[in-house]
Amino acid sequence: MAGGFGDDPMFNFVEKFGPIFIGLVFVLIIGTFVFVIGKGLLTWGRNNASPVITVPCRIADKRTEVWGGSGDSSANTSYFVTFEFGDGSRKEIPVPDNQYGLLVVGDQGELTYQGTRFQGFNRLAQPYSQGN
Repeated sequence: MAGGFGDDPMFNFVEKFGPIFIGLVFVLIIGTFVFVIGKGLLTWGRNNASPVITVPCRIADKRTEVWGGSGDSSANTSYFVTFEFGDGSRKEIPVPDNQYGLLVVGDQGELTYQGTRFQGFNRLAQPYSQGN
């Protein structure tokens, strides 16, 4: 039959390789989900295996990271604080939003953390000064 789909080279290509392409896309999507879940479980396990550490430090910096928010979806914000230790080393740790506003750059105190998990920050009492 002349002029039918069976004679069209593009139709033959799609007919032969279409299912392979769809299968690859499916495997890629499932693979991405497995990778993200596995990475989260690995971080969770490492944090659980880490000791809870309390160390004197000062708050060196704070930052936020806003993500999402395109179209009808809402934006999300992640909060991070950088702590500086006595030897000059620094560690950035994600903190809950309800703690972020309470932490002020320059504050000194004791940081308690486990792996990458923020457990708390106890500020050292600063003597009150009226600028005299």
